[in-house]
Amino acid sequence: QVQLAESGGGLVQAGGSLRLSCAASGRTFINYYMGWFRQAPGKEREFVAGIRWSAGNVWDTNYADNVKGRFTVSRDNAKNTVYLQMNSLKPEDTAIYYCAGRLTGEADFGSWGQGTQVTVSS
Repeated sequence: QVQLAESGGGLVQAGGSLRLSCAASGRTFINYYMGWFRQAPGKEREFVAGIRWSAGNVWDTNYADNVKGRFTVSRDNAKNTVYLQMNSLKPEDTAIYYCAGRLTGEADFGSWGQGTQVTVSS
């Protein structure tokens, strides 16, 4: 499995922006569907955004409804890195954010990072 390490979290005021990075190593990065998840205190982990290489040589992205239009997921295969640009942040976006990788053909995310804390103050 690929090894993942997130960075870029921090404290930001509501309405502000942060960009999270997730560096991958160990396996062929392009073969992974990469996702961002988050977990707030007392809540279950939830899907935030994902990105994969699709037929037609384009990046296919998808987002949770509560971040659509505010968050953008992207990846740089040359750097083995996936990003999550978060704009117009809200206090309810406060959580630990995790990146995860799912190898093509597998059902589950087999690789997870250690997480990075994002705190949005009101």
